[in-house]
Amino acid sequence: MATTDTDIDMKQPAGVTQVASNSPAASDADEQLELALRNYVPGTDAEKKLVRKIDVFLVPVLWGMCVLCYLNRNNIGNANAAGMSKDLGLSSGDYAMLISIFFIAYLCFEVPSNLVITRVRPSLYVPALAVAWGTVCTCMSQVQSYGGILAARFFLGAVEAGFIPGVAYLFSQYYKKDELGKRFSIFFTALCFAGAAAGLLAGAIISGLEGARGMAGWRWLFLIEGIMSICYAVPAAFILLDFPADSKRLTLAERQLAVVRMAHDRRMTDTTVKRLSPLQSVTAAVRDLRTYFFSILYMLGNGSATINYFVPTVLRSMGYSGVLVQWMSVPIWTVGTVFLIVLPYTADRFRDRRWHITGAMALAFLSAIICFQVDHNPTRYAFLAFCIAGVAEKRAVSIAIANSVGNLSALYGSRLWPTEDAPQYAKGFTAIACFTGVGALLAAAGPIIFKYLPRFPTKAELEVVEGRAQAENGAGRV
Repeated sequence: MATTDTDIDMKQPAGVTQVASNSPAASDADEQLELALRNYVPGTDAEKKLVRKIDVFLVPVLWGMCVLCYLNRNNIGNANAAGMSKDLGLSSGDYAMLISIFFIAYLCFEVPSNLVITRVRPSLYVPALAVAWGTVCTCMSQVQSYGGILAARFFLGAVEAGFIPGVAYLFSQYYKKDELGKRFSIFFTALCFAGAAAGLLAGAIISGLEGARGMAGWRWLFLIEGIMSICYAVPAAFILLDFPADSKRLTLAERQLAVVRMAHDRRMTDTTVKRLSPLQSVTAAVRDLRTYFFSILYMLGNGSATINYFVPTVLRSMGYSGVLVQWMSVPIWTVGTVFLIVLPYTADRFRDRRWHITGAMALAFLSAIICFQVDHNPTRYAFLAFCIAGVAEKRAVSIAIANSVGNLSALYGSRLWPTEDAPQYAKGFTAIACFTGVGALLAAAGPIIFKYLPRFPTKAELEVVEGRAQAENGAGRV
């Protein structure tokens, strides 16, 4: 019996049905779903065609949205190099606070946003976030004071908070474990591409529109990049998929296959299991010690990644000036993009995460040491690119908590690059060396730590596990 021929009506969000009711219709649907799952054959032509279709609807659209997200987030560095701090009368401490306030808002809103996405249509919610952050960025072009741009950065962090963990959760609903790595490697190239594009766009916009209609070039940068996000989000709402069980972009047969293949990948023989409530999900994630391990690892990586906001500033200390600062950031991010393509591909091929993460962080560690110990600017420039590359290579609530706690590092990371430390920036590069060095050790020791790490499942989790075990035993007796 082919899975795609099974006539099952599944309307529950996120590809998982609620506990079955006692009605004959619900019982019949459950039996058909169980039968489809037991008869599922991985790797059929129908499944390959479905995966290609999912790729077309999800990956390119979300990749483009990620580029715009990081353009709007990181353009503060390009604006600062173009005279924003001078025009608004900002000190280096004020600029650092603009970085920190973004992540304060990010921390506050990330978990709530990820709880929302599990209950609404992603095809509407994710583009709505893009419209919101584009609107905030557009408004930043008109700020006249430190207070105004500080408030704008807070709201920007609040609306961007749900995007990356939301994408991660949506991917986890459509792709099997052995399919995720390649998709994420493609998706996260957007981060480095955004860095390279930021330099090109900033250089073109600032040099071409400086003084136009009485506006400074950095104001035009905020305005144009904000409008780009808004314009992109509107058609994206008509392309993106919702959750597998109820996405209108897929046929009924494709929806059925999408749900069954994911249930099979999670080694379930019945998808009619009880779901954890939002409060239960939070409680379960908080009690799982692995969440904190990944939070610490992410905090180390994210703390070192605050250099992203100061690349133009560091380049200026190397003797580059004017628009050349923007252009010279492009090769650095290009190197990062290459690493983000190659390393996840090889990690998937050799089924290794541990040593790839360890190696990337070790590379960043060595590069950071060279950057502040060597006085030769061409050498520093080359290893700055490798430092960025190493830093760049690094289910709903757990993802959000790890990201939120990890982003705490930006609160102090943004203070590591004061202008008075130029040109060596010893404090910043020393911090990167420490973060990535410890991160490399943790990544290498991770599997050993997990082996001995105690677990404290909640009562609700145990009930779900017991329900799945009973379903598997029942299916085995059929």
